[in-house]
Amino acid sequence: MTPKVIQAFVEARMATDHSGHDVAHIQRVAQLCDVLLTNYPEADAAITMSAAWTHDILDDKLVADIAPVRRQLMTTYAEAGLTADQIAAITAITAHLSFSANLKQHYQLSLEGQIVQDADRLDALGAIGIGRAFYYGAHTGAPMYDPDIAPRTTMTKADYRQKSPVINHFYEKLFKLGDLMNTPEAKKIADERITFMQTFVSQFKSEWHLDNNF
Repeated sequence: MTPKVIQAFVEARMATDHSGHDVAHIQRVAQLCDVLLTNYPEADAAITMSAAWTHDILDDKLVADIAPVRRQLMTTYAEAGLTADQIAAITAITAHLSFSANLKQHYQLSLEGQIVQDADRLDALGAIGIGRAFYYGAHTGAPMYDPDIAPRTTMTKADYRQKSPVINHFYEKLFKLGDLMNTPEAKKIADERITFMQTFVSQFKSEWHLDNNF
């Protein structure tokens, strides 16, 4: 169980988020971690759940000035009774689990980090993943689709941060996540959700190109 002080800090910080990284997203990731943890009793649940709750707090696409938020976060970890070793483990997870952080090199995460990474990536898939993709696209002003703009096949983090059509994001990231899952349990869920998303994208493109001759 995540210490209440951490939950309260995160809920206050993310209460006004309108990018799809809101408290509901955090709660779903934490719930998925709970499910995955049942298969890994050797994992440190305090590290896993604290990282799950705080994994977006220092995301540079969401936070303009990271330094003061980092200080508040470290204080919150200490107030929650986490040890220095646990805090170091959580910090390593949250710094290295994102898709963009792994574009240049692959970071090998701890078991706890792999669980959080899988849970976070699962929430980017399926019906909710589709909703979050378009929600974030609207947040950044990205178009839904442009048939003349092909999905990018290679990207740096700077490239990844550039605005692109939402449908391209499915090819550039979301459809790839199944092969990037760490645990077999998450891989199974991811494959089911990706199949659903592929059907959606196919239907979306079919409707986009409708010639109205009916």
